[in-house]
Amino acid sequence: MTDRQNASNDFIASAGWQDAQRQTVAGDASNRRYDRLTKSNGDTIILMDAPREKGEDVRPFVQIANHLRAIGLSAPEILAADTERGFLLIEDLGDDLFARVLQQDASLERPLYTAAVDVLTHLHGAPCLDLKPYDADVMTEMAALAYVWYARENTPETTARFTAAFHNLVAPLDQAARVLIQRDYHAENLLWLPSRSDVARVGLLDFQDAMSGHPAYDLVSVLQDARRDVSANIETEMKAHYVAQNGLDADDFERAYAILGLQRNLRILGVFARLCMRDGKAHYVDLIPRVWGHIQTNLRHPALTGIATIINTDLPPPTPVFLEHLKSQCATLPHP
Repeated sequence: MTDRQNASNDFIASAGWQDAQRQTVAGDASNRRYDRLTKSNGDTIILMDAPREKGEDVRPFVQIANHLRAIGLSAPEILAADTERGFLLIEDLGDDLFARVLQQDASLERPLYTAAVDVLTHLHGAPCLDLKPYDADVMTEMAALAYVWYARENTPETTARFTAAFHNLVAPLDQAARVLIQRDYHAENLLWLPSRSDVARVGLLDFQDAMSGHPAYDLVSVLQDARRDVSANIETEMKAHYVAQNGLDADDFERAYAILGLQRNLRILGVFARLCMRDGKAHYVDLIPRVWGHIQTNLRHPALTGIATIINTDLPPPTPVFLEHLKSQCATLPHP
């Protein structure tokens, strides 16, 4: 048994769960893992194991979870914490992720996505925590991951041309009101809790990287999902629903949505390539064509004509040959 396993067992015992059965329920693209603990009476709880020595920190999760719960949203309750060693015991919200529920019953797409939008409207109406800003500088750096990892053969001059043009495009969005953006708000991080009411029917996960940013960001995240197709009609309806709820100018919001959609999907393009080439996680390459489709959808907005020319010149489309080329480099490249 490793030192880490001994430490987790000690933490579990200190909270009175030492006799519970333990089963891994999830891992993600980070170094975190999640185990479900089940007592003989059927009570369950989730152990989050996030090693600090691997760059993880549970304190932001605790802060954001407490904030979300305080404003009436269904983040997991924190039941025990060892922030120094990176262990949490949190409320078990179940397994009914939006993605699983929709796979079983596609007719629930509209009500589930409507509920997800209602959560954003509720969240954006609450005071924002003092969080790092997801501003033009950060967004440009993150978007450039597509050049750093996906299209590695670009020259520094090519990348510099993109970053200058992209920064100019996204900078005006810094003037918008800032809200808490969860940044991974999508169907595999949202749980359907129909026994609860109103906005509490949506369980929230994986929000520890929250920052302050533009109100359209999480809406893009949930509607332009890298892991599942959201119907075009639902995307259009949900954008209109959010605009109507918040009394926004539809044209201005559509422009911001397209820019942020481009930014988010360029970042994901680079991250998925990096997860393959640096970390050996080849299955992320299979998701790239959907991400590329989102990029092309956003580039069709008239405000993005200039950046569209640059991106479509610099970034190769994800043909089967190119994707196989990426996979052939899995786990071969260090951090640049």
